This record gives sequence, C-alpha cells and structure tokens, in this order.
Amino acid sequence: MSWFIDSIRAFLDRGDRLLLAFCLAASGFGLVLIYSATRWMEPSAGLRCMLVQSVAIILGVLVYILMSSVDIELFTEKSWKLLFLFSLGINLLLFTPLGTGAEETGNNSWLDIPGFPVNLQPAELAKLTFVLLLAWQMNRLKEKGISRPDSVFQIAGHTLFMFALIAVTSGDFGMGLTYLLIFAVMAWAGGVKKRWFLIGIVLCAAAVILIWPHISDKYFAKRFTVVIDHITGNPNTVYEQTQEAGWQQTRSILAIGSGGLTGMGYLQGIQTQSKSESSLPARHTDEIFAVCGEEFGLVGCCLLLFLLALIILRCIWVARRACSSQSAFIAMGYAGMLMAQVGVNVGMCLYIFPVVGLTLPFISYGGSSIVTMFAAMGIVSSIKMRSLPSWLRDRSQL
Repeated sequence: MSWFIDSIRAFLDRGDRLLLAFCLAASGFGLVLIYSATRWMEPSAGLRCMLVQSVAIILGVLVYILMSSVDIELFTEKSWKLLFLFSLGINLLLFTPLGTGAEETGNNSWLDIPGFPVNLQPAELAKLTFVLLLAWQMNRLKEKGISRPDSVFQIAGHTLFMFALIAVTSGDFGMGLTYLLIFAVMAWAGGVKKRWFLIGIVLCAAAVILIWPHISDKYFAKRFTVVIDHITGNPNTVYEQTQEAGWQQTRSILAIGSGGLTGMGYLQGIQTQSKSESSLPARHTDEIFAVCGEEFGLVGCCLLLFLLALIILRCIWVARRACSSQSAFIAMGYAGMLMAQVGVNVGMCLYIFPVVGLTLPFISYGGSSIVTMFAAMGIVSSIKMRSLPSWLRDRSQL
C-alpha cells in the first residue's frame, strides 16, 4: 500500500492537476447529460448507467494518478514486446465465445467476461499501447530519418496492421479510422514530409475506388453514401437519407436544431425525454452531443467543446515541453486520439460524417472508454512530471 501512497504524494507534488481538473469537468458534464439521456429507460437501467459511469470515473482518477507515477519511456523500452502481445491478444479474444456485439451493425467489438460488471472493448484499450509502441518506433527511426521510405513504410505498416486486426476481429471500421487518424497526427508531429501524406491519400482513394463495387451494397457503405447524398441534396435518396441509413443522423440534427441558442432546458428535450425507441437513438452514447444541443443549445455545445479543447491543448502543451522526442510523440498521439474522436463524433451528429460508432471522449456513456481516457491523460501527466525545466529546455534548443 505504501507504493500507492507514494504515487499520490508524487502526483500531488509534480503531477498535472490542471489536466485532471479539465478531465473531471468534462466527465461531470457527461454525467449530467447521461442522467438526462437515460431517464426514458426503465429506472433500474438508467440507475445502472449512472452507477457504471460514476464508478468508471472514480476508477479512472485512480488510474490517472497511478499512471502519473510511471516512467513511461523506461516502461515501454523494457516491455514493448509485452505491450504488442497485449494489443494482439486482447483483440483476438473477440474470436472466442467472449466476443459479443450488435446484430444490427454486424460489429463484434466487445468482450462479455462472466462475472465482470461491464463489457470491455479491446480496441479501446489497445489504443493506449498503440500510441506507446508507435512513439517508441518513431523515436528509434528518427535518428536515420523519419521521412526515409523504409521508416515511413515501417510506421505505416504498424498502423495498417492494427487497422486490419480491428477490422478482422470486430468489423469496427470506425475504431480503425481512429487509429489511422492518430497515426496521421503523430507522423505530422514527428516531421514526416507532406509528400508522404499526399501519397497516402492517393493510395487510399485508389483502394476505395477498387473495392467499392464489391462493398457498395453493404450497410456500412450506405452510411457513407447517405452522407454524400445529404450534403449534395440528392432528391432521389430522400427516403434513405431520412428513414433508413440516415435515420440516426436525421434525428440528431433535428434535436440539435430544436435546441436553438440556449436549448429547451435541462430534462426538457422532446427527443431526449421521449420514451419511444424510434426517437433519438443511442442518445447516451454516440448521439450525446445531440442531447447537449437539444437541452442546452448552442451555448451548451460550445461549452462542451471548450472543455474538450482545453484537454487537447493541455496535451499539446505537455508535448512541446517534453524531455524527449518519444515523450512528445506520446503526448501528441493522445491529443490526436482526442481530436479524432471529437471530430468524428460531432461530425456524425451534424450529418457531415458517417455513423461509425465512436463515442464522445469523457462525455458519452462507456466504462472502458472513460478508464482508457483517464489512463491516457495519466500518461500525459507522467510526461509533464518528467519534463525539462525551462532553463535546461532553452539550452537544449541552442
């Protein structure tokens, strides 16, 4: 128990308490929204959601403090093989009877462990190790040149391997997209030249063109086409835009639009409080931003995004003051993770991005998501605790 007390003392002395305060503020706002978004359920179900989320936040704070005490560079250096095996193994568990998912989407993204109070999402947990391993790999490659073809192929191959692993084991292409966006942010921060990003975009576009005829009739492909039709105003697909593949996003923008500037009032949202399952779907998970828009209006949405922006900017601030390139890559990786999920989730709710099942960090309901986010921010706090003092940092830049 002394090690835990020592961890708390070290955190109180040098940990990033401001970042923790930002995370708690966002999580508290999330709890307020989850309470409203679950009132339409049976009382026991709504109470369970609040209890799970509250316990996850408390556990997340403890994990944040513990991760702050870990020398993450030393840990990654000594344990990179175990970290890779963890990422591989926990995703492969989805092939076992423990794997479960949603029949309507075809995803198999969760582990239902007997006796465990909540399901776990392997790809969510593996994001932590992915950032650590990619940062470790980039740090080793930067000495010979991060933009050399062999260096780019190695880090891109690592990312594509994880994307393929998630696609094969769970079919969760939305989570796989997050990994790609994390890679893009880390590669950009690491100094990979712009021409490689252009080449990557061209290759991705070519791949989509080649495989599209074979997947265009799939449900997840229709989620992309319905957004394009909505943005371009295609009159031939209005029914599909509003009643089929675009149903969820149609209800979302109606909720956000009806909130106006200041919202309908807390616990007063028409769709949020409706007991009909045909109203706003996934309102406590994927579409919680729409709940905020309906009940708190534009003002509430801006406040929510402001809180999340503070967390992202704090990660970038820590990255700029990190004691090494590897630590800077890690902090930027977790900033990229947050930026990707916030951008995609809000885009989903505003009907400018396909529904891919990504939750809003610190806000949406989800035990594994909350704990993962606090753990990631704890690692950022660890980097801040071990950053160079200003006078030494200035000398190092001469």
